[in-house]
This record gives sequence, structure tokens and C-alpha cells, in this order.
Amino acid sequence: QVQLVESGGGLVQAGGSLRLSCAASGRTFSSYTMGWFRQAPGKEREFVVGAWSSGNTYYADSVKGRFTISRDNTKNTVYLQMNSLKPEDTADYYCAARNSGTIITDARSYPYWGQGTQVTVSS
Repeated sequence: QVQLVESGGGLVQAGGSLRLSCAASGRTFSSYTMGWFRQAPGKEREFVVGAWSSGNTYYADSVKGRFTISRDNTKNTVYLQMNSLKPEDTADYYCAARNSGTIITDARSYPYWGQGTQVTVSS
């Protein structure tokens, strides 16, 4: 069982930056694939970025070049650095973890989820 707790959301102006954190419980954090997803009001949850245990990453086109995922296995924490934020980035952001699966963008493959943190980007 893995428990995930996100933090770092808030209100920021367009063009600004935020860093989200996701702290995980468990002794096998380094072996998990970690993902960030987001859900805007009235929209479906969408994939943002994923990081395999190998360190390889995969970004959604909408955030590529602006967002960066990183993980600190010594702290059991994954981060999402968000730069050049746009109003369309406004959403609840969720951290997710899995230890198996093939399609990193598939939310259904992640059994563990955090409670979410709200990000609001004003224009």
C-alpha cells in the first residue's frame, strides 16, 4: 500500500511558476512509476507527465518545455516544477503511483492516488 500526499498548489499569475510536491509512504518508492495528472472543472482527468523508475520521463505535449518532473528517492518524493503557467493549466493536480503497467499515460493503470492539490492560474 502506498499513500501519496501532494502539496504546493496555489494561485499564480500567468507566466509564473509553481512547484508541486508529492510525498510517498513505503519502502519501495524507487521502484514505482510516478505520474502527475490534472483535472479541470467539467473536464476529464488528463495525463501531464510520468517518470519511470529508470528515470526516463514522458510529457504531454501541452506541458512539454514548461513542466519538469523530478524525483528524490532518498526523500520518497516526486516534484513537478511548472513554469510559464497559462490559465489553461488551471486544474486539480494529482500524483499517482504504480509498480506495473505498460501505458504510462493511462490513469487506470495507477492504483495509488493522492488527494490532489489545486492550481489556479489567473490571466
